[in-house]
Amino acid sequence: MRPRHDNGLPGEENVNCTVRAAQYVRMSTEHQQYSTENQADRIRDYAERRGIAIVRTYADEGKSGLNIGGREGLQRLLDDVRSGRVDFELILVYDVSRWGRFQDADESAYYEFLCKQAGLKVVYCAEQFDNDGSPVATIVKGVKRAMAGEYSRELSTKVFAGQCRLIELGFRQGGAAGFGLRRVLLDQSGAPKGELRRGEQKSLQTDRVVLRPGPTDELAIVEGIYRAFVEQGQSEATIARRLNEEGVRTDLGRPWTRGTVHQILTNEKYIGSNVYNRVSFKLKQRRVRNPPEAWVRRAGAFEAVVPAEMFFTAQGIIRERSRRFTDAEMLDRLGQLYQARGFLSAILIDEMEGMPSSSAFGQRFGSLMRAYQLVGFTPDRDYRYLETNRFLRRLHPEVVQRTEAAMLALGAQIERDPATDLLRVNGEFSVSLILARCTATQGGALRWKLRLDTSLCPDITVAVRLDAANTAELDYYLLPWMDLAVDQMRLGERNGTHLDGYRADDLSPLYRLAERAPVRRAA
Repeated sequence: MRPRHDNGLPGEENVNCTVRAAQYVRMSTEHQQYSTENQADRIRDYAERRGIAIVRTYADEGKSGLNIGGREGLQRLLDDVRSGRVDFELILVYDVSRWGRFQDADESAYYEFLCKQAGLKVVYCAEQFDNDGSPVATIVKGVKRAMAGEYSRELSTKVFAGQCRLIELGFRQGGAAGFGLRRVLLDQSGAPKGELRRGEQKSLQTDRVVLRPGPTDELAIVEGIYRAFVEQGQSEATIARRLNEEGVRTDLGRPWTRGTVHQILTNEKYIGSNVYNRVSFKLKQRRVRNPPEAWVRRAGAFEAVVPAEMFFTAQGIIRERSRRFTDAEMLDRLGQLYQARGFLSAILIDEMEGMPSSSAFGQRFGSLMRAYQLVGFTPDRDYRYLETNRFLRRLHPEVVQRTEAAMLALGAQIERDPATDLLRVNGEFSVSLILARCTATQGGALRWKLRLDTSLCPDITVAVRLDAANTAELDYYLLPWMDLAVDQMRLGERNGTHLDGYRADDLSPLYRLAERAPVRRAA
């Protein structure tokens, strides 16, 4: 039996070999047949025939090769190369496309050049040319890189055309259903197979998804939102405040905000329209908000939740509301928001009281992106914000697991709800963990805004503060339920003595708190 490396991929290490090598393997989402194990087998055969010892493996499983973002294996390899922390002379890769399908062939060449500059040769084991730097090898390699990028462009075009066709046929293409709606799975003949819950996906390529009206109580709430806005003249913020006072929660189980109400008032799915291509992110290059004429729309694809007349009346009110501001006034408000927050997004704009909606900016200036440009905002800032969101989604389950492990080590009995990650300790009290993003004020002070899971009713909330770069845990606070009368809190760099802060690497106080934490028992 062959020895295996730490990541479970098969490898072969011959201590008698004089040439040491690392292998890089990648399995892309569009080429599942090129599994990392198969690549490693071919690379191992190549190495054995040439007396090469594979001493390390870098792997990216299920990662697109369009860019380096998200490819932790390649990033780790390049970091080791730059820092000199390498104990090998060669880097073995299955072929040019596994190195990457970069849209700019120079990017692929650049990453290889970094390795070459550090004295490491990149070898493509399945290619018919020897990567020896000769003119022939350079030309063939350049062609192969261009072909790899072109394949992705052609595939993207075909996939987009297929998705547009499905939209025109009335089928849903991704995304949550939204409040008052449900996703229903159809088989190849169009017969319903059942309702898809949040997070569930179809299992067969021939299945399709459509939207259907949800429970009657949710439909009544949606209709009430439109009537309050159109007939009673209430603002989105007023409607959100009333819903929260009535104990109504969104489809995500969260309190209502101005933005979530605005989304219901402006989304055409509530009148049965299937709309696609509002935002483009083709080939993972740039996220672009497309003008309405570029949208792909199918009217009457789903059963309407609200009358079309009421929906379009709401759109007219929103447009008329924005006409109270001149172009200069709208841009001045947008610029002030940008200066205060350091970034812009449609959600942020919709959440601000007294600010024209994001759709109003798009209609007035042709697109929201154009409005961003006019106030000097570059999308890269927003992308970093989105990257932080992705990091938070990855970090949360890790924090939950570390907390669970630490409490188990202290002798606690833990039950974790897989749907909510709520921890039940010794069958007596519940613990919820939340992550707090760090933001900076205009004066440079650091702030952390906590959104508490009040809908889960935990006995103890563990608030994990991130560092200033939002890349690692800084510390955490233990918040018993009896001390909390709100669903949001804001922490500064120094907080009151009634808040207990602990180092991020020491979770033992959480279990010790159980001895004095009040426990709510069901009546």
